[in-house]
Amino acid sequence: MTLKLDMVTIDTQDAESLGRWWAEQTGAEVQETNDGWFVVLEGGGLPITLAFQKVDKPTRGKNKIHLDLGAPDLDAEVERLVAAGANLIERRGDETFRWVTFADPDGNEFDIAQHG
Repeated sequence: MTLKLDMVTIDTQDAESLGRWWAEQTGAEVQETNDGWFVVLEGGGLPITLAFQKVDKPTRGKNKIHLDLGAPDLDAEVERLVAAGANLIERRGDETFRWVTFADPDGNEFDIAQHG
């Protein structure tokens, strides 16, 4: 038997707000809101389903799973994400490969790398 990745789920105390923020950033559509306890995104720049699950307490410590996203113009995407409320954590890499680490409005870290 082979497992298949169907969805990435992020814990949050406000699933609807964080889900809508990510929908705006990726061009995805909110498919379900389930009264705000489980928000599902699909389409846009997402190759899989992205979900946000409401939890009572925030996840402690650094998130152990993070999203690695790509953009054709890394510098423009950095400016856009910061203006949209992402927190720029660190620019990384060198002239052969660059990426930038951010945190979303809930503090979940994610990376954007430049690609083709």
